[in-house]
Amino acid sequence: MTSSDKPENASDTTATPAEHTGVAARDWATASADPQYRAAVVDLLGALAYGELAAFERLAEDAKLAPTLADKAELAKMASAEFHHFERLRDRLAEIGEEPTLAMEPFVAAYDGFHKQTAPSDWLEGLVKAYVGDSIASDFYREVAARLDSDSRGLVLAVLDDTGHGGFAVEKVRAAIDADPRVGGRLALWARRLMGEALSQSQRVVAERDALSTMLVGGVADGFDLAEVGKMFSRITEAHTKRMAALGLAA
Repeated sequence: MTSSDKPENASDTTATPAEHTGVAARDWATASADPQYRAAVVDLLGALAYGELAAFERLAEDAKLAPTLADKAELAKMASAEFHHFERLRDRLAEIGEEPTLAMEPFVAAYDGFHKQTAPSDWLEGLVKAYVGDSIASDFYREVAARLDSDSRGLVLAVLDDTGHGGFAVEKVRAAIDADPRVGGRLALWARRLMGEALSQSQRVVAERDALSTMLVGGVADGFDLAEVGKMFSRITEAHTKRMAALGLAA
């Protein structure tokens, strides 16, 4: 899933309250007494865990397309970071008494379908996918994290930390465009496709999981209504535009 990189010149897209209230002011032990909230967090951690595992697999695969040994080593390092994120999420699910595999299973088809629809044809498309496509999902999870209990919020934000892919992708893509400006047009079209697929995937996952959808529209997480969901996706789109600019591509 999830590359965790933010655009270098973008502000934080999450609407984090100045002072946490409601569920966001509680710890896991208190908040999880609500079975619907617990189910939503288990879904969230399961989705993130499979996303990190898929990101590890994809980065390892992309390393095969790397033009130099240095590039190959850099991607291998990033893949390792994603796997460590997966391990933290897997261990947390086990810690709260959930079977990690069962928690991840509902999200396998959506993630695998997204990656099948957006398989890169070359090294540069792979870089853009990890930087732009996966970052859209990360922005979405950061938005949700702002409404989680303190323990879950800390874990989610930690596994969304920058793995270094952002700066690496920007450097390589900009260099490729400088060498051949025609590359920019092709990659811009690719990034627009990724944007549409990533947003569709996020909306589909939420729609299929009652606990997650309830969290987003306000049944569990305080102050998150349908109007706020619309604002959330506007912020995600704005962050995407800034990432495109960082890459030297037109949104």
